[in-house]
Amino acid sequence: MDLLAEYRRATLFFEAGDPTSAARLLEPIIEAEPDNAAVRQLLARAYFQSAQLGRAEEQLRELVDRNPSDHYAHHVLGRTLERLNRHLDALRHLRIAAAMHSSNDDYTTALRRVETRVGGGSR
Repeated sequence: MDLLAEYRRATLFFEAGDPTSAARLLEPIIEAEPDNAAVRQLLARAYFQSAQLGRAEEQLRELVDRNPSDHYAHHVLGRTLERLNRHLDALRHLRIAAAMHSSNDDYTTALRRVETRVGGGSR
C-alpha cells in the first residue's frame, strides 16, 4: 500500500465532506505509522466530524500524551469532550489550548461556552 497516496486520498475525502470514508482510509495508515502525528490528527478530526466521538477522544488523547504542547489537539479534545457532555473534562483542555494560543478566537469562544455551561450547573 502506498501510504502517502492513501493519506492524500483520505485528505480529499475529508475536504469533500466525507469524514467517514477518510477515517476508513486513515485507520490502516495509523496502524502502519503509529507515530505519525499528522495522520493521527486527521483521523481524529474525521472521527470528530462523523460523530465517532469515543474514537476521536482516543486519538486526541494519544496526540496530547505524545505532545502536551499541541494546542490544537487540546482544543479538539476539549470540543470532543464538550460534545460528549463532559464539560468539566473539556474545560481543562480548552483552558490549556486558550492559554497556549490566546489570539485564536475559536479557542476563546469554545472556552467561554464551556465555562458558561459549567458555571450554570450543566454538566
